[in-house]
Amino acid sequence: MTAQLPPMKGVLLDLDGTLYHGNVMIPGADRLMQLLIDNGVPFRYVTNNSSLTPGAFADRLRGMGLPASPEDVCTSASAAAEYVASIHPGARVYIIGETGLREAAKEAGLEPVDNAADIVLQGIDRELTYAKVAGAVDQLLKGAKFVMTNPDLLLPSEHGLIPGAGSIGAMIQAASGQAPTVIGKPSPILMNYALKRLGARADETWVVGDNLATDIGAGKAAGCGTALVLTGLTTAENMETYAEKAGCRADVVCADLDALGSYILERIRQ
Repeated sequence: MTAQLPPMKGVLLDLDGTLYHGNVMIPGADRLMQLLIDNGVPFRYVTNNSSLTPGAFADRLRGMGLPASPEDVCTSASAAAEYVASIHPGARVYIIGETGLREAAKEAGLEPVDNAADIVLQGIDRELTYAKVAGAVDQLLKGAKFVMTNPDLLLPSEHGLIPGAGSIGAMIQAASGQAPTVIGKPSPILMNYALKRLGARADETWVVGDNLATDIGAGKAAGCGTALVLTGLTTAENMETYAEKAGCRADVVCADLDALGSYILERIRQ
């Protein structure tokens, strides 16, 4: 089986549930990243989280002792802004989102507006109001296109699970009748964005994550190798249930990050 899997010339790593929980590093994450660096394996961090800028994510990672620069981080916000700029340069965008999405839109040369929008660009917004949703629906009914950063219905928080960007998007879609273009995992759009920044082809890159539906599903959709780590959402006990729901399985399953490191060493030494 191993010989049929793609070579490991690059790695795309999920963050929450894979390398950390909140602000706490998952055991072995530092050893895994050092292994990649020592063996010259390029990597990028890839997250559906649209709330923060790449720089803020890099600061969080470095605060845990993990190597990171803003250039190492690929967010659904950055990918969404680039996508919009590619289909409509300088687009007028009605934004529902937080700092990460607003900064990404600015960097992509998009123009935030309250009316006459070309695109409704929506991510997580923990200060969401009825007025914001009503404004988005109004713009969509007047002809704007709908782009959503990621489809996550729920997000982990210190108080438990809370509604995610996908839940906000579901409300907007129900009211407007317009389905969004989804950028984040499991869509391959975010993965292709990350692959471009990694400088590697999909068929020589591996995606690592803890979520079969998003991380592994996105890797499969993009044509990458996939490694599931049982460090977050997916456990040995629920893996079969999640695999059935996701409709996909990972190429490799590792109990923890040290086991993943051992597998990576095995692959790159072949």
